[in-house]
Amino acid sequence: MSLTSLIVLSVTSPTPNPSPTRIVTPDANLVTPGPGGFLAMIAIVLVVFFLIWDMVRRVRRVNYRAEIVERLEAEKAELDAAEEAKRSGAVRTLPDTDTDTDPADPERPTK
Repeated sequence: MSLTSLIVLSVTSPTPNPSPTRIVTPDANLVTPGPGGFLAMIAIVLVVFFLIWDMVRRVRRVNYRAEIVERLEAEKAELDAAEEAKRSGAVRTLPDTDTDTDPADPERPTK
């Protein structure tokens, strides 16, 4: 036998089939995740709960801050408009007069 015939013989020779093994599939009703899976699910639920709780708290805080900024801007705009009207002379301010005094004698009260 030559080297080439040995190579051809080894490549073309059939390989022995292994003995068939029985494949056992477990019953789907009997397989459970067990206590480890239960504890993992409880941990996931708690983490998600606290994340949502924190998110709601932060969103509420942002909304409150936005409302306060709107109020401050409205008050500032109102003050700026009043200041502008005062400068332009559209609004006259009267001197403070005490209505409880007699106009003829400001030192003597009317009542």
